Amino acid sequence: MDPTIYSNRTRRQGVLAAVCIAALALPLAFSGGALATPAISRDLHASPDAVYWITNAFMLAFGSLLMAAGALADRFGRKRVFTLGVAGFTLASATLGLAPSIVVLNLLRAAQGVAAAAALAGGAAALAQEFDGSARTRAFSTLGATFGVGLAFGPIIAGWLIAFLSWHAIFMTGAFAGILSLSLAVPQMQESCDPHARRLDWPGIVTFTAALACFTCGLIEAPTHGWTSVTTATLLVACMAFAIAFVVVETRSSRPMLDLSLFRYPRFIGVQVLPVATCYCYIVLLVVLPLRFIGMDGYDEVHASYLMLALSSPMLFVPFVAAALTRWLSAGIISGIGLVIAGAGLHALAGALRAGAGSAAIGPMLAIGIGAGLPWGLMDGLSVSMVPKSRAGMATGIFSTTRVAGECVALATVNALLAVLTQFSLRAAVPLANSTNVAEAAARLSAGDLAHATAKLPHISPVTLQASYHEAFGHLLDGLTAITLLCALAVFAFLSRVRAYDEASGTDAAPLSCDLPMVDRKSQLTESVGGER
Repeated sequence: MDPTIYSNRTRRQGVLAAVCIAALALPLAFSGGALATPAISRDLHASPDAVYWITNAFMLAFGSLLMAAGALADRFGRKRVFTLGVAGFTLASATLGLAPSIVVLNLLRAAQGVAAAAALAGGAAALAQEFDGSARTRAFSTLGATFGVGLAFGPIIAGWLIAFLSWHAIFMTGAFAGILSLSLAVPQMQESCDPHARRLDWPGIVTFTAALACFTCGLIEAPTHGWTSVTTATLLVACMAFAIAFVVVETRSSRPMLDLSLFRYPRFIGVQVLPVATCYCYIVLLVVLPLRFIGMDGYDEVHASYLMLALSSPMLFVPFVAAALTRWLSAGIISGIGLVIAGAGLHALAGALRAGAGSAAIGPMLAIGIGAGLPWGLMDGLSVSMVPKSRAGMATGIFSTTRVAGECVALATVNALLAVLTQFSLRAAVPLANSTNVAEAAARLSAGDLAHATAKLPHISPVTLQASYHEAFGHLLDGLTAITLLCALAVFAFLSRVRAYDEASGTDAAPLSCDLPMVDRKSQLTESVGGER
Protein backbone atom coordinates (compact mmCIF):
# COMPACT_ATOMS: atom_id res chain seq x y z
CA MET A 1 0.00 0.00 0.00
CA ASP A 2 1.20 3.48 -0.83
CA PRO A 3 2.58 5.00 2.43
CA THR A 4 0.90 8.30 1.60
CA ILE A 5 -2.50 6.65 1.27
CA TYR A 6 -1.94 4.76 4.53
CA SER A 7 -0.85 7.95 6.28
CA ASN A 8 -3.92 9.86 5.07
CA ARG A 9 -6.21 7.04 6.14
CA THR A 10 -4.64 6.94 9.59
CA ARG A 11 -4.91 10.71 9.91
CA ARG A 12 -8.57 10.67 8.90
CA GLN A 13 -9.34 7.99 11.44
CA GLY A 14 -7.63 10.15 14.04
CA VAL A 15 -9.82 13.11 13.07
CA LEU A 16 -12.93 10.92 13.25
CA ALA A 17 -11.88 9.69 16.70
CA ALA A 18 -11.32 13.24 17.95
CA VAL A 19 -14.69 14.49 16.70
CA CYS A 20 -16.49 11.43 18.08
CA ILE A 21 -14.91 11.82 21.53
CA ALA A 22 -16.05 15.44 21.60
CA ALA A 23 -19.48 14.34 20.38
CA LEU A 24 -19.56 11.75 23.17
CA ALA A 25 -19.24 14.50 25.78
CA LEU A 26 -22.21 16.52 24.45
CA PRO A 27 -25.00 13.96 25.02
CA LEU A 28 -23.25 12.84 28.21
CA ALA A 29 -23.64 16.39 29.53
CA PHE A 30 -27.27 16.39 28.40
CA SER A 31 -28.56 12.99 29.59
CA GLY A 32 -26.29 12.90 32.65
CA GLY A 33 -27.27 16.43 33.59
CA ALA A 34 -30.97 15.51 33.25
CA LEU A 35 -30.59 12.67 35.77
CA ALA A 36 -28.67 14.99 38.10
CA THR A 37 -31.40 17.65 38.03
CA PRO A 38 -33.21 16.46 41.20
CA ALA A 39 -29.91 16.34 43.12
CA ILE A 40 -28.90 19.79 41.88
CA SER A 41 -32.34 21.14 42.78
CA ARG A 42 -32.04 19.78 46.33
CA ASP A 43 -28.51 21.04 46.93
CA LEU A 44 -28.96 24.49 45.39
CA HIS A 45 -32.61 24.99 46.47
CA ALA A 46 -33.83 25.68 42.95
CA SER A 47 -37.33 26.80 41.99
CA PRO A 48 -39.25 24.94 39.22
CA ASP A 49 -38.30 27.62 36.67
CA ALA A 50 -34.62 27.37 37.63
CA VAL A 51 -34.78 23.56 37.41
CA TYR A 52 -35.99 23.77 33.81
CA TRP A 53 -33.12 26.10 32.94
CA ILE A 54 -30.52 23.50 34.01
CA THR A 55 -31.25 21.76 30.72
CA ASN A 56 -32.77 24.59 28.68
CA ALA A 57 -29.91 27.07 29.21
CA PHE A 58 -27.55 24.57 27.59
CA MET A 59 -29.95 23.62 24.79
CA LEU A 60 -30.96 27.21 24.01
CA ALA A 61 -27.39 28.43 23.58
CA PHE A 62 -26.44 25.26 21.73
CA GLY A 63 -29.36 25.29 19.30
CA SER A 64 -29.51 28.99 18.55
CA LEU A 65 -25.82 29.31 17.68
CA LEU A 66 -25.18 26.17 15.65
CA MET A 67 -25.81 27.78 12.26
CA ALA A 68 -23.65 30.73 13.23
CA ALA A 69 -20.92 28.33 14.31
CA GLY A 70 -21.20 26.53 10.97
CA ALA A 71 -20.77 29.83 9.13
CA LEU A 72 -17.76 30.67 11.31
CA ALA A 73 -16.24 27.28 10.53
CA ASP A 74 -16.69 27.85 6.78
CA ARG A 75 -15.13 31.30 6.97
CA PHE A 76 -12.36 31.05 9.57
CA GLY A 77 -11.52 27.36 9.47
CA ARG A 78 -13.09 24.13 10.67
CA LYS A 79 -10.12 23.07 12.78
CA ARG A 80 -9.87 26.48 14.48
CA VAL A 81 -13.58 26.62 15.39
CA PHE A 82 -13.60 22.98 16.53
CA THR A 83 -10.52 23.45 18.72
CA LEU A 84 -11.83 26.63 20.34
CA GLY A 85 -15.21 25.01 20.90
CA VAL A 86 -13.81 21.90 22.58
CA ALA A 87 -11.47 24.01 24.72
CA GLY A 88 -14.37 26.22 25.82
CA PHE A 89 -16.56 23.20 26.53
CA THR A 90 -13.78 21.65 28.63
CA LEU A 91 -13.31 24.82 30.67
CA ALA A 92 -17.04 25.32 31.23
CA SER A 93 -17.50 21.67 32.24
CA ALA A 94 -14.69 21.86 34.77
CA THR A 95 -16.09 25.09 36.22
CA LEU A 96 -19.64 23.72 36.44
CA GLY A 97 -18.52 21.25 39.06
CA LEU A 98 -17.65 24.20 41.30
CA ALA A 99 -20.86 26.23 40.78
CA PRO A 100 -21.96 27.69 44.15
CA SER A 101 -25.55 28.59 43.18
CA ILE A 102 -28.25 27.71 40.68
CA VAL A 103 -27.87 31.08 38.92
CA VAL A 104 -24.14 30.56 38.37
CA LEU A 105 -24.73 26.98 37.27
CA ASN A 106 -27.32 27.98 34.67
CA LEU A 107 -25.07 30.74 33.31
CA LEU A 108 -22.24 28.23 32.99
CA ARG A 109 -24.59 25.80 31.27
CA ALA A 110 -25.33 28.51 28.70
CA ALA A 111 -21.59 29.08 28.19
CA GLN A 112 -21.16 25.32 27.81
CA GLY A 113 -23.85 25.36 25.12
CA VAL A 114 -22.07 28.12 23.18
CA ALA A 115 -18.85 26.11 23.18
CA ALA A 116 -20.70 22.91 22.26
CA ALA A 117 -22.16 24.62 19.18
CA ALA A 118 -18.68 25.54 17.96
CA ALA A 119 -17.34 22.05 18.68
CA LEU A 120 -20.12 20.21 16.87
CA ALA A 121 -20.36 22.54 13.87
CA GLY A 122 -16.59 22.69 13.35
CA GLY A 123 -16.12 18.95 13.87
CA ALA A 124 -18.97 17.88 11.59
CA ALA A 125 -17.83 20.26 8.82
CA ALA A 126 -14.28 18.90 9.17
CA LEU A 127 -15.55 15.34 8.71
CA ALA A 128 -17.42 16.36 5.56
CA GLN A 129 -14.13 17.66 4.15
CA GLU A 130 -12.09 14.60 5.14
CA PHE A 131 -14.41 11.89 3.79
CA ASP A 132 -16.21 11.33 0.47
CA GLY A 133 -19.09 9.17 -0.77
CA SER A 134 -19.84 6.02 1.19
CA ALA A 135 -16.88 6.70 3.52
CA ARG A 136 -18.56 9.97 4.53
CA THR A 137 -21.82 8.13 5.18
CA ARG A 138 -19.99 5.67 7.43
CA ALA A 139 -18.19 8.49 9.22
CA PHE A 140 -21.41 10.36 9.97
CA SER A 141 -23.16 7.14 10.96
CA THR A 142 -20.33 6.58 13.43
CA LEU A 143 -20.82 10.14 14.68
CA GLY A 144 -24.54 9.51 15.15
CA ALA A 145 -23.84 6.24 16.95
CA THR A 146 -21.41 8.05 19.21
CA PHE A 147 -24.19 10.41 20.26
CA GLY A 148 -26.20 7.29 21.03
CA VAL A 149 -23.43 5.88 23.21
CA GLY A 150 -23.30 9.14 25.16
CA LEU A 151 -27.06 9.08 25.63
CA ALA A 152 -26.97 5.41 26.62
CA PHE A 153 -24.24 5.68 29.23
CA GLY A 154 -25.10 9.18 30.44
CA PRO A 155 -27.81 8.11 32.90
CA ILE A 156 -25.90 5.14 34.33
CA ILE A 157 -22.68 7.15 34.74
CA ALA A 158 -24.62 10.00 36.32
CA GLY A 159 -26.41 7.66 38.69
CA TRP A 160 -23.19 6.11 39.99
CA LEU A 161 -21.37 9.43 40.22
CA ILE A 162 -24.21 10.97 42.24
CA ALA A 163 -24.42 7.92 44.51
CA PHE A 164 -20.69 7.61 45.25
CA LEU A 165 -19.38 11.15 44.69
CA SER A 166 -21.81 13.99 43.90
CA TRP A 167 -23.51 15.65 40.95
CA HIS A 168 -20.44 17.90 40.60
CA ALA A 169 -18.46 14.93 39.27
CA ILE A 170 -20.80 14.52 36.29
CA PHE A 171 -19.53 17.64 34.59
CA MET A 172 -15.90 16.70 35.22
CA THR A 173 -16.35 13.70 32.90
CA GLY A 174 -17.11 16.15 30.09
CA ALA A 175 -13.93 18.05 30.87
CA PHE A 176 -11.91 14.82 30.69
CA ALA A 177 -13.46 13.91 27.31
CA GLY A 178 -12.65 17.40 26.02
CA ILE A 179 -9.00 17.10 27.00
CA LEU A 180 -8.76 13.71 25.27
CA SER A 181 -10.38 15.08 22.11
CA LEU A 182 -8.00 18.03 21.97
CA SER A 183 -4.97 15.77 22.31
CA LEU A 184 -6.12 13.84 19.23
CA ALA A 185 -7.54 16.67 17.12
CA VAL A 186 -4.76 19.24 17.17
CA PRO A 187 -2.02 17.06 15.61
CA GLN A 188 -4.31 15.17 13.18
CA MET A 189 -6.80 17.68 11.81
CA GLN A 190 -5.98 19.78 8.76
CA GLU A 191 -7.34 23.30 8.41
CA SER A 192 -10.00 23.87 5.76
CA CYS A 193 -12.45 26.64 4.97
CA ASP A 194 -14.68 28.03 2.26
CA PRO A 195 -12.57 30.62 0.41
CA HIS A 196 -15.72 32.35 -0.82
CA ALA A 197 -17.46 32.60 2.54
CA ARG A 198 -18.63 36.13 3.25
CA ARG A 199 -19.27 38.02 6.43
CA LEU A 200 -21.53 36.53 9.05
CA ASP A 201 -25.26 37.11 8.82
CA TRP A 202 -25.48 38.95 12.14
CA PRO A 203 -29.09 40.15 11.67
CA GLY A 204 -30.13 36.55 11.02
CA ILE A 205 -28.21 35.25 14.02
CA VAL A 206 -29.65 37.87 16.38
CA THR A 207 -33.27 37.53 15.25
CA PHE A 208 -33.17 33.70 15.27
CA THR A 209 -31.59 33.54 18.74
CA ALA A 210 -34.03 36.13 20.11
CA ALA A 211 -37.07 34.28 18.69
CA LEU A 212 -35.93 30.96 20.16
CA ALA A 213 -35.05 32.53 23.53
CA CYS A 214 -38.40 34.34 23.83
CA PHE A 215 -40.34 31.23 22.91
CA THR A 216 -38.47 29.07 25.42
CA CYS A 217 -38.77 31.66 28.21
CA GLY A 218 -42.46 32.12 27.49
CA LEU A 219 -43.19 28.40 27.75
CA ILE A 220 -41.17 28.06 30.96
CA GLU A 221 -42.83 31.06 32.61
CA ALA A 222 -46.40 30.22 31.54
CA PRO A 223 -47.21 27.38 33.98
CA THR A 224 -46.21 29.50 37.00
CA HIS A 225 -47.36 32.98 35.95
CA GLY A 226 -50.28 31.96 33.72
CA TRP A 227 -50.72 31.91 29.95
CA THR A 228 -52.53 35.26 29.98
CA SER A 229 -50.02 37.05 32.22
CA VAL A 230 -48.21 40.12 30.90
CA THR A 231 -44.85 38.36 31.11
CA THR A 232 -45.92 35.30 29.13
CA ALA A 233 -47.88 37.27 26.52
CA THR A 234 -45.00 39.72 26.00
CA LEU A 235 -42.49 36.91 25.49
CA LEU A 236 -44.67 35.02 23.00
CA VAL A 237 -45.52 38.16 21.02
CA ALA A 238 -41.84 39.08 20.94
CA CYS A 239 -41.09 35.57 19.66
CA MET A 240 -43.51 36.04 16.75
CA ALA A 241 -42.02 39.44 15.95
CA PHE A 242 -38.46 38.15 15.93
CA ALA A 243 -39.46 35.10 13.86
CA ILE A 244 -41.06 37.32 11.21
CA ALA A 245 -38.00 39.57 11.25
CA PHE A 246 -35.77 36.51 10.79
CA VAL A 247 -37.69 35.38 7.70
CA VAL A 248 -37.55 38.90 6.21
CA VAL A 249 -33.82 39.21 6.91
CA GLU A 250 -32.99 35.80 5.43
CA THR A 251 -35.01 36.31 2.25
CA ARG A 252 -33.22 39.62 1.57
CA SER A 253 -29.69 38.50 2.41
CA SER A 254 -27.28 37.58 -0.40
CA ARG A 255 -25.52 35.13 1.92
CA PRO A 256 -28.15 34.06 4.48
CA MET A 257 -27.45 31.99 7.55
CA LEU A 258 -30.39 29.82 6.50
CA ASP A 259 -31.22 29.49 2.81
CA LEU A 260 -35.03 29.41 3.08
CA SER A 261 -35.37 28.44 -0.58
CA LEU A 262 -34.20 24.94 0.37
CA PHE A 263 -37.53 24.34 2.06
CA ARG A 264 -39.20 24.23 -1.34
CA TYR A 265 -37.89 20.70 -1.77
CA PRO A 266 -39.67 17.72 -0.17
CA ARG A 267 -36.47 15.77 0.42
CA PHE A 268 -34.89 18.60 2.39
CA ILE A 269 -38.04 18.98 4.50
CA GLY A 270 -38.10 15.25 5.12
CA VAL A 271 -34.56 15.27 6.50
CA GLN A 272 -35.49 18.06 8.93
CA VAL A 273 -38.51 16.05 10.14
CA LEU A 274 -36.25 13.27 11.45
CA PRO A 275 -34.61 15.21 14.32
CA VAL A 276 -37.95 16.78 15.22
CA ALA A 277 -39.47 13.31 15.48
CA THR A 278 -36.67 11.93 17.66
CA CYS A 279 -36.99 14.99 19.92
CA TYR A 280 -40.59 14.15 20.80
CA CYS A 281 -40.35 10.37 20.91
CA TYR A 282 -36.96 10.05 22.63
CA ILE A 283 -35.03 13.14 23.76
CA VAL A 284 -37.76 14.62 25.93
CA LEU A 285 -38.10 11.29 27.76
CA LEU A 286 -34.44 11.49 28.79
CA VAL A 287 -35.39 14.59 30.81
CA VAL A 288 -38.94 14.00 32.05
CA LEU A 289 -38.59 10.32 32.97
CA PRO A 290 -35.72 10.81 35.50
CA LEU A 291 -37.70 13.63 37.12
CA ARG A 292 -40.66 11.29 37.41
CA PHE A 293 -38.77 8.20 38.56
CA ILE A 294 -36.82 10.06 41.26
CA GLY A 295 -39.25 12.77 42.32
CA MET A 296 -42.61 11.03 41.97
CA ASP A 297 -42.02 7.28 42.03
CA GLY A 298 -39.43 7.22 44.81
CA TYR A 299 -36.44 5.71 43.01
CA ASP A 300 -32.91 6.76 43.96
CA GLU A 301 -30.52 7.95 41.23
CA VAL A 302 -28.85 4.57 40.74
CA HIS A 303 -32.08 2.59 40.33
CA ALA A 304 -33.57 5.32 38.15
CA SER A 305 -30.50 5.08 35.92
CA TYR A 306 -31.04 1.32 35.58
CA LEU A 307 -34.59 1.96 34.39
CA MET A 308 -33.37 4.63 31.97
CA LEU A 309 -30.93 2.10 30.51
CA ALA A 310 -33.90 0.33 28.93
CA LEU A 311 -34.59 3.49 26.93
CA SER A 312 -31.04 4.47 26.09
CA SER A 313 -29.16 1.17 25.63
CA PRO A 314 -30.57 0.44 22.12
CA MET A 315 -28.56 3.45 20.92
CA LEU A 316 -25.43 1.33 21.40
CA PHE A 317 -26.24 -0.94 18.46
CA VAL A 318 -29.42 0.04 16.60
CA PRO A 319 -27.80 2.89 14.58
CA PHE A 320 -25.30 0.36 13.20
CA VAL A 321 -28.14 -2.03 12.34
CA ALA A 322 -29.87 0.82 10.52
CA ALA A 323 -26.73 1.54 8.49
CA ALA A 324 -26.49 -2.15 7.53
CA LEU A 325 -30.15 -2.28 6.50
CA THR A 326 -29.56 0.43 3.87
CA ARG A 327 -28.20 -2.31 1.61
CA TRP A 328 -31.76 -3.54 1.13
CA LEU A 329 -34.07 -0.69 2.12
CA SER A 330 -34.05 3.06 1.59
CA ALA A 331 -33.03 5.26 4.50
CA GLY A 332 -36.48 6.86 4.45
CA ILE A 333 -38.31 3.55 4.79
CA ILE A 334 -36.04 2.44 7.64
CA SER A 335 -36.51 5.76 9.44
CA GLY A 336 -40.29 5.70 9.00
CA ILE A 337 -40.53 2.13 10.33
CA GLY A 338 -38.43 3.18 13.33
CA LEU A 339 -40.79 6.05 14.15
CA VAL A 340 -43.81 3.73 13.94
CA ILE A 341 -42.10 1.37 16.43
CA ALA A 342 -41.31 4.31 18.72
CA GLY A 343 -44.92 5.50 18.51
CA ALA A 344 -46.18 2.05 19.48
CA GLY A 345 -43.72 2.03 22.40
CA LEU A 346 -44.98 5.42 23.61
CA HIS A 347 -48.56 4.19 23.52
CA ALA A 348 -47.61 1.08 25.51
CA LEU A 349 -45.58 3.16 27.99
CA ALA A 350 -48.59 5.37 28.71
CA GLY A 351 -50.50 2.30 29.85
CA ALA A 352 -47.58 0.81 31.78
CA LEU A 353 -46.92 3.98 33.80
CA ARG A 354 -50.48 4.93 34.76
CA ALA A 355 -50.17 3.11 38.09
CA GLY A 356 -46.52 4.03 38.69
CA ALA A 357 -43.10 3.05 37.37
CA GLY A 358 -41.97 -0.58 37.45
CA SER A 359 -40.81 -3.53 35.40
CA ALA A 360 -43.84 -3.21 33.10
CA ALA A 361 -42.26 -0.05 31.65
CA ILE A 362 -39.06 -1.80 30.49
CA GLY A 363 -40.53 -3.38 27.34
CA PRO A 364 -42.14 -0.18 26.03
CA MET A 365 -38.98 1.82 26.80
CA LEU A 366 -36.90 -0.70 24.85
CA ALA A 367 -39.30 -0.37 21.91
CA ILE A 368 -38.99 3.43 22.00
CA GLY A 369 -35.18 3.22 22.10
CA ILE A 370 -35.07 0.74 19.21
CA GLY A 371 -37.52 2.76 17.13
CA ALA A 372 -35.70 6.06 17.71
CA GLY A 373 -32.33 4.40 17.04
CA LEU A 374 -33.20 3.50 13.44
CA PRO A 375 -33.42 7.10 12.11
CA TRP A 376 -30.75 8.21 14.58
CA GLY A 377 -28.06 6.24 12.76
CA LEU A 378 -29.01 7.61 9.34
CA MET A 379 -30.06 11.24 9.65
CA ASP A 380 -26.56 12.73 10.06
CA GLY A 381 -25.42 11.12 6.84
CA LEU A 382 -28.60 12.16 5.06
CA SER A 383 -28.12 15.76 6.13
CA VAL A 384 -24.75 16.13 4.40
CA SER A 385 -26.03 14.50 1.21
CA MET A 386 -28.03 17.67 0.57
CA VAL A 387 -25.32 20.15 -0.44
CA PRO A 388 -21.89 20.35 -2.09
CA LYS A 389 -18.78 19.92 0.09
CA SER A 390 -17.85 23.60 0.01
CA ARG A 391 -21.00 24.45 1.98
CA ALA A 392 -20.60 21.63 4.52
CA GLY A 393 -20.71 24.06 7.43
CA MET A 394 -24.05 25.43 6.27
CA ALA A 395 -25.51 21.95 5.77
CA THR A 396 -24.46 20.60 9.14
CA GLY A 397 -25.44 23.90 10.74
CA ILE A 398 -29.02 23.76 9.40
CA PHE A 399 -29.53 20.12 10.33
CA SER A 400 -27.87 20.40 13.74
CA THR A 401 -29.84 23.56 14.48
CA THR A 402 -33.08 21.78 13.58
CA ARG A 403 -32.05 18.96 15.90
CA VAL A 404 -30.88 20.99 18.89
CA ALA A 405 -33.26 23.94 18.56
CA GLY A 406 -36.01 21.36 18.12
CA GLU A 407 -34.88 19.68 21.33
CA CYS A 408 -34.96 23.03 23.12
CA VAL A 409 -38.47 23.80 21.85
CA ALA A 410 -39.65 20.25 22.53
CA LEU A 411 -38.36 20.29 26.11
CA ALA A 412 -39.94 23.66 26.84
CA THR A 413 -43.21 22.59 25.19
CA VAL A 414 -43.38 19.25 26.98
CA ASN A 415 -42.55 20.77 30.38
CA ALA A 416 -45.23 23.42 29.91
CA LEU A 417 -47.76 20.89 28.62
CA LEU A 418 -47.12 18.53 31.54
CA ALA A 419 -47.62 21.39 34.01
CA VAL A 420 -50.89 22.41 32.31
CA LEU A 421 -52.19 18.83 32.18
CA THR A 422 -51.27 18.32 35.83
CA GLN A 423 -53.07 21.55 36.73
CA PHE A 424 -56.24 20.38 34.95
CA SER A 425 -56.01 17.01 36.68
CA LEU A 426 -55.56 18.64 40.10
CA ARG A 427 -58.51 20.99 39.59
CA ALA A 428 -60.68 18.01 38.72
CA ALA A 429 -59.52 16.17 41.85
CA VAL A 430 -59.74 19.15 44.23
CA PRO A 431 -62.16 21.67 42.65
CA LEU A 432 -62.36 23.86 45.77
CA ALA A 433 -58.61 24.45 46.14
CA ASN A 434 -57.09 27.90 45.63
CA SER A 435 -56.26 28.39 41.93
CA THR A 436 -52.88 30.00 42.61
CA ASN A 437 -51.83 27.18 44.93
CA VAL A 438 -53.00 24.59 42.39
CA ALA A 439 -50.93 26.23 39.64
CA GLU A 440 -47.83 26.36 41.82
CA ALA A 441 -48.33 22.78 43.00
CA ALA A 442 -48.74 21.62 39.38
CA ALA A 443 -45.49 23.37 38.42
CA ARG A 444 -43.73 21.62 41.30
CA LEU A 445 -45.17 18.24 40.38
CA SER A 446 -44.17 18.59 36.72
CA ALA A 447 -40.60 19.26 37.94
CA GLY A 448 -40.69 16.09 40.05
CA ASP A 449 -40.91 17.95 43.37
CA LEU A 450 -43.61 16.16 45.36
CA ALA A 451 -42.50 17.56 48.74
CA HIS A 452 -42.97 21.22 47.78
CA ALA A 453 -46.20 20.43 45.91
CA THR A 454 -47.57 18.89 49.12
CA ALA A 455 -46.57 22.04 51.02
CA LYS A 456 -48.58 24.14 48.54
CA LEU A 457 -51.67 21.95 49.03
CA PRO A 458 -51.28 20.63 52.60
CA HIS A 459 -54.89 19.47 52.85
CA ILE A 460 -54.45 17.16 49.83
CA SER A 461 -52.84 13.77 50.38
CA PRO A 462 -49.62 12.94 48.48
CA VAL A 463 -51.42 9.92 46.99
CA THR A 464 -53.97 12.24 45.34
CA LEU A 465 -51.21 14.48 44.03
CA GLN A 466 -49.36 11.49 42.59
CA ALA A 467 -52.53 10.17 40.97
CA SER A 468 -53.16 13.54 39.32
CA TYR A 469 -49.60 13.64 38.05
CA HIS A 470 -49.79 10.07 36.71
CA GLU A 471 -52.97 10.89 34.82
CA ALA A 472 -51.39 14.00 33.29
CA PHE A 473 -48.25 12.06 32.36
CA GLY A 474 -50.35 9.47 30.55
CA HIS A 475 -52.08 12.17 28.50
CA LEU A 476 -48.67 13.66 27.69
CA LEU A 477 -47.44 10.32 26.34
CA ASP A 478 -50.61 10.04 24.24
CA GLY A 479 -49.77 13.41 22.69
CA LEU A 480 -46.17 12.37 22.02
CA THR A 481 -47.49 9.20 20.34
CA ALA A 482 -49.62 11.25 17.95
CA ILE A 483 -46.73 13.59 17.07
CA THR A 484 -44.38 10.66 16.41
CA LEU A 485 -46.83 8.88 14.11
CA LEU A 486 -47.52 12.08 12.16
CA CYS A 487 -43.77 12.52 11.67
CA ALA A 488 -43.57 8.90 10.46
CA LEU A 489 -46.16 9.66 7.79
CA ALA A 490 -44.17 12.72 6.67
CA VAL A 491 -40.97 10.67 6.46
CA PHE A 492 -42.67 7.99 4.36
CA ALA A 493 -44.04 10.69 2.07
CA PHE A 494 -40.82 12.71 1.62
CA LEU A 495 -37.96 10.22 2.06
CA SER A 496 -39.23 6.77 1.07
CA ARG A 497 -36.96 6.66 -2.01
CA VAL A 498 -33.89 8.34 -0.53
CA ARG A 499 -30.80 6.18 -0.03
CA ALA A 500 -28.33 6.66 2.84
CA TYR A 501 -26.27 8.71 0.41
CA ASP A 502 -27.42 9.71 -3.01
CA GLU A 503 -24.83 9.82 -5.76
CA ALA A 504 -27.14 12.05 -7.76
CA SER A 505 -27.58 14.56 -5.02
CA GLY A 506 -24.44 16.49 -5.77
CA THR A 507 -22.65 15.64 -2.55
CA ASP A 508 -19.53 14.51 -4.33
CA ALA A 509 -19.92 16.64 -7.40
CA ALA A 510 -17.55 19.45 -8.14
CA PRO A 511 -17.61 22.26 -5.58
CA LEU A 512 -19.55 25.39 -6.30
CA SER A 513 -17.78 27.27 -9.05
CA CYS A 514 -15.93 30.34 -7.83
CA ASP A 515 -16.50 31.97 -11.20
CA LEU A 516 -20.28 31.91 -10.91
CA PRO A 517 -22.09 34.97 -9.65
CA MET A 518 -23.86 34.59 -6.31
CA VAL A 519 -27.28 34.05 -7.88
CA ASP A 520 -26.00 31.15 -10.00
CA ARG A 521 -24.12 29.59 -7.08
CA LYS A 522 -27.29 29.75 -5.00
CA SER A 523 -29.19 28.12 -7.86
CA GLN A 524 -26.58 25.35 -8.06
CA LEU A 525 -26.91 24.81 -4.30
CA THR A 526 -30.70 24.46 -4.37
CA GLU A 527 -30.59 22.19 -7.40
CA SER A 528 -28.36 19.81 -5.47
CA VAL A 529 -31.19 19.08 -3.03
CA GLY A 530 -33.99 19.28 -5.54
CA GLY A 531 -34.62 15.62 -6.18
CA GLU A 532 -38.32 15.36 -6.73
CA ARG A 533 -40.27 18.54 -6.68
